Amino acid sequence: MDSTKSSTPQETKLHFLDYWRIIRIRKTVILAVFLLVVITATVVTYILPETFSGTARMKVTNDSPDAGSFEQYSQKGYDPYFIQTEFEVIQSELILGRVIDKLKLNEKWGEKYASGQPLKRSETLEIFKKSIRLTPVRNASLIEVEVFSDKPDEAAQIANEIVDTYKQHRLEVSLEQLASSIKALEEQQVEYRRKTEAAQQEVDQLRTKFGITDLNPMESMPTPPISADVEKQIQAQLIMLKNEVVMRETAISHLRSLEKSQLRDAIQIALGQPDQRLASLFNQYELADQSFRSMKAIYKDDHPLYKNAQENVESIARSISDAVDGILIGLQNRLDAAKAAAEELAHRLETSRTEYLALVEKSRPYYAAKRRLSELEQFNNILSVKIASSSADYRLPRTSMVTITDRAIENRDPVKPKKGLNIALGVVIGLVVGVGLAFFIEYLDTSVKTIDDVERTLQAPVLGVIPQNVGFLMEEGADSPHAEAYRVLRTNLLFSRKDDKLNSIAVVSAGAGEGKSTTILNLATVFAQNGARVVVVDSDLRRPTLHKIMRVTNNIGLTNYLLKQNTLEEVIQTSNLPTLDFMASGKLPSSSMGVLSSAQMKNLIHELKQRYDYVFFDSPPIMGVSDASILASEVDITLQVIQYRRYPQPMNIRAKQMIEKVGGNLLGIVLNNINMSQDESYYYYSGYYHEYYSKDEDDDAVAAADGGDKSKLDIKPKY
Repeated sequence: MDSTKSSTPQETKLHFLDYWRIIRIRKTVILAVFLLVVITATVVTYILPETFSGTARMKVTNDSPDAGSFEQYSQKGYDPYFIQTEFEVIQSELILGRVIDKLKLNEKWGEKYASGQPLKRSETLEIFKKSIRLTPVRNASLIEVEVFSDKPDEAAQIANEIVDTYKQHRLEVSLEQLASSIKALEEQQVEYRRKTEAAQQEVDQLRTKFGITDLNPMESMPTPPISADVEKQIQAQLIMLKNEVVMRETAISHLRSLEKSQLRDAIQIALGQPDQRLASLFNQYELADQSFRSMKAIYKDDHPLYKNAQENVESIARSISDAVDGILIGLQNRLDAAKAAAEELAHRLETSRTEYLALVEKSRPYYAAKRRLSELEQFNNILSVKIASSSADYRLPRTSMVTITDRAIENRDPVKPKKGLNIALGVVIGLVVGVGLAFFIEYLDTSVKTIDDVERTLQAPVLGVIPQNVGFLMEEGADSPHAEAYRVLRTNLLFSRKDDKLNSIAVVSAGAGEGKSTTILNLATVFAQNGARVVVVDSDLRRPTLHKIMRVTNNIGLTNYLLKQNTLEEVIQTSNLPTLDFMASGKLPSSSMGVLSSAQMKNLIHELKQRYDYVFFDSPPIMGVSDASILASEVDITLQVIQYRRYPQPMNIRAKQMIEKVGGNLLGIVLNNINMSQDESYYYYSGYYHEYYSKDEDDDAVAAADGGDKSKLDIKPKY
């Protein structure tokens, strides 16, 4: 296997049980932090002095317009900064200073904070600001004033005094503004009266200068000679006359262009009604003309009747001509009269307008001065009304813009410290901090915690899981509750071998104290109890421990054989188990540090493999010295022991890489020293066997009570 090949860790997701496992494992830390925080919170809560509060509430509205404002009847717009501004006013020296003086807080708090010496005003003010809290009421123009003190009566007294002082301050400010406004109005009135008198003198001078007769002093312009209604009537008449002139001129011109035969109907149309005389003449003319035509047919031109008829026709024709001329003359006279009337009306209008414009231009300075005088008089009247109204308001009782809705009352229940809340918060914070610290420690702990950690990081199978507090099976016997874990390890080891001839096994670990010696001795014991011929070789020449466990001498052993000081039979010792032999490490001279890499060591391994079914080698930590690496390269199988939650994962990975680098055959991992009671994920490795053996022990006790006859229990061997 290539030792330089690195495995890619797989991403893992924590299950709920993983979180619960961390909490159970770190329960000591969680409980310690929890108790520390709760006890601290409780002690601090009961040590802190009690604080009482007094709360007063008041309604605060905007200032009404002052007396000098002309918008006193209009509603003011919403001011989003009004409440915040009033907060600052209440907390200013203007209000709090008055409260300090009235309640003599310099002397009272001097006895409390300065051993009887009166405090400076600035010091008292600083303490005062820290002991009050202002709170706006949501969606309302209300302010709550809360005062904290170690005396309930003092808290209520100060809160009431603050709202009373603020109310009085707003009232005083309102009266000062009103008095100032009245004074300003009176000064304005004096100035405008002087201007009004000067304007009146100017108007009188201009009236005398231009000789203006002002019938209506309130009018600002002169009256025109012709009123507007009369002027409209005259304009309408002028238009009618002009139309009549045009019509008559057209009719006269038309009549003069017609023959006598056409005049009869045309004249009637022009006159608008029939002319009786002219109609009679036309009838006579028609009769005379008929008579003339009859005579002309009968008589000759010299006949008297012919001549008489002809003269009659000519006479009537002359009468018609004279009548038409008279009518035309009448129409012409009417036309001339209409023209004269139109010219007279037009002249009258033009004369009226000219005279009015001249009058306006002449009297313009007068009426301008008169208009200025009227404006000044109106403004003077307004000022008089304002001054009278403001003076009346000033003399009447004032309605304050501050209304105290709730006064502070003495409350004997302290608001600080809140014992129940503080202790509850201590419990919650203690749990949160404890659990958080446990998970933080777990996050910093990079040691091996689960089988998944081993298989994910080392890419090697876990052959066995050894519980905590395991003893030596040689002393506990085959029925030990811990033996089953090693039997599982033995079974997995046998099934993981690719060849039955691979029977030399070395057990290594990354660091010291991970349980290599206990693991190899108990594993060899299990093999021996199963009938196999086993030898255990203590090849940890640096710090040998197996001889102490076996309670044998370490005077001779492996080093003596490798240095050819003793034979193999002389260095092998027996144990309590007939099939289990032991070879101690022996004394290691300082001049023989590389004996494990010698040819004699290879011969030893070969010889032991021939004599025994299984050969087990104990070794020093592989990260400390090179002996373990050499041993791993010479034996058939290597097992790596990793102690639960002892060394970081990178150290174990490095140990595995060192085994693979020297060509060792790493068969798998043994996870050692597992706390089964805390880590539920390992329960299935040992829980069943513990229950099984506990049952056996109970059955043995029953058998002993029955006289020691175990045949009554019908016990069958497990293997």
